[in-house]
Amino acid sequence: MKTSFLGLAALLLAAAPAVAAPAPKELTYTVSMDPAAGPHQFRVRLETPKLGKEQAVYQFAATAPGTYQVMDMGRYVRQFAAFDANGKPLGSKQISPNQWELAQPTKTREIRYTIAETWATPVPEHNIYRMCGSSLEPDHALVNGQTVLGYPQGWQAKPLRLKLNYPSAWTVGTVLVPDADGYFHAKSYDQAVDSPILLGNLTNAKTKVGNADVALYCYSATGLVQATPLLADMQKMLGAAQAFLGGDLPVKRYAFLYLFSDKVAGAWEHSYSSEYILREGALTPEFAQNVVDIAAHEFFHIVTPLNIHSEIIEHFNFVKPTGSQHLWLYEGVTEWASHMMQLRGGLVPLDDYLSVLHNEERYDRTRSDTTYSLSKLGLNSFSDEGQRQYGNIYQRGALTASALDLRLLELSHGTRGLRDVLLQLAKKYGPDSPISEQNFFRDFTALTYPEIGDFFRRYVQGAEPLPLKEYFGRIGIRYDAVLHTGHQLATLGAPVAFQVRGDDVYFRQVSPALQAAGVAAGDQLTAIDGAFVDRRNYAGMLDKISARPAGADLALSTSRAGAPAKDVRVKLTAAEDIQRYHFAPDPAATPDQLAARATWLKNL
Repeated sequence: MKTSFLGLAALLLAAAPAVAAPAPKELTYTVSMDPAAGPHQFRVRLETPKLGKEQAVYQFAATAPGTYQVMDMGRYVRQFAAFDANGKPLGSKQISPNQWELAQPTKTREIRYTIAETWATPVPEHNIYRMCGSSLEPDHALVNGQTVLGYPQGWQAKPLRLKLNYPSAWTVGTVLVPDADGYFHAKSYDQAVDSPILLGNLTNAKTKVGNADVALYCYSATGLVQATPLLADMQKMLGAAQAFLGGDLPVKRYAFLYLFSDKVAGAWEHSYSSEYILREGALTPEFAQNVVDIAAHEFFHIVTPLNIHSEIIEHFNFVKPTGSQHLWLYEGVTEWASHMMQLRGGLVPLDDYLSVLHNEERYDRTRSDTTYSLSKLGLNSFSDEGQRQYGNIYQRGALTASALDLRLLELSHGTRGLRDVLLQLAKKYGPDSPISEQNFFRDFTALTYPEIGDFFRRYVQGAEPLPLKEYFGRIGIRYDAVLHTGHQLATLGAPVAFQVRGDDVYFRQVSPALQAAGVAAGDQLTAIDGAFVDRRNYAGMLDKISARPAGADLALSTSRAGAPAKDVRVKLTAAEDIQRYHFAPDPAATPDQLAARATWLKNL
């Protein structure tokens, strides 16, 4: 691919060609990016087949699959213009936040506009998660399809091709494969959105996992993280995923896209790839394990929702955000699988997995509305109310999947757990045949046992407390809601409380010790001892503080009101160790309980 940069005026008001070019068969997009041009903007040119009157509106995305947030990409559009086959300007006007009306759609053959990147463009509300957005910097760029591309109304399912113009020294990371002319092809707008692109000064590495070719592309601002050693750290997780999924993967190609800089923004799943915006750091074992834990979750999305999803995902509504009551399946079950496949693959010990369960239950009981059902959360996920509960889809959602797995193993006498049912569902439905949004609970029950219908009614559609003591007791694991130990341990003081918004973690209450260090309620916690923090790992990292001596200093990084993170040192205080939501192996477990635990640990 070549570098081809046009001035903004030339792009929008180019002279008409001497001979009109024939209309392309596909929607043909050219996205040009010149980081040296000044503004953080992408220049887009769309050549269209002949439009009908039904395509009188050009649509930008109001949201995108897997974001569960309002995006309203029309807010970022600049200098929108339409042209006929000879390059003559035609009229157009904005008629809604995400729609432009073409004055003469049947004559329109070309649309040109610039669209600002989302990272550096302030908006008054509904900020877009960084990993779901776009960025254009001197040495790299992130392109998510919905952040640069729109489509003529009614043509969401029409095939398209995409050419990128960018600095010639850059490497392109994506699961898409260019043709001989440098075009990336997608069967629909949905697939284009489902195929993020990372460009720039990247390193890359490849491996084979079962029947799938897996690639990893990595941008690291100062070069601390390189693709080859990072992929080596991920190999055991990929092997565990392969075993968990029965040997082969339900995809033939997969790409991990990593952007390491001074920002922590989390990760975003796609059907055949995933992208990560993480704070750069030395690739220590602890740093690598945090990366692997996040990757395990995103990678398992090749099962849900790629191969198990409802018609709401199959025919995604980019115009109006629409929630699904099965968000628990897409995110909660995926979070469960990401940890369970590592436990069953021997990558983490049982005690570490029980700590994950503790963190999930603690989050549900202390940081969320316990009367808010998982189904309701999914249906309301795009609303401000739903967003306040959203983090619990990963916590109670995963814990509910753990309980569902145990219930299935009990009913099948140890022969069939949640993993087995998921593989059966993936084989039955696959990427092109959706489950029923309304009837899935019934269909799942018919595929398993009548008692599972009661489980769904009580713990997914309803919000009854999970019977953790009963279920885990069957495999010789004790659950205690409150456990007094009499021991002293180091803490950040009291009161301390946190709030999760998106993937970020904020202080809701701060102790005198934190106040003395300059931390205030509302500050974002970005790192502990130099290791990045997000919603997935913060609880476990905070738990490890207790092993330190009281009076010692702890290094934290915090950010206030979006400002750059700053380092602070907090003096730890002593407090009695009263453990809540405690999971531990029962030393008095019976032979039958131990046998059931062994089955649970090796349900492969």
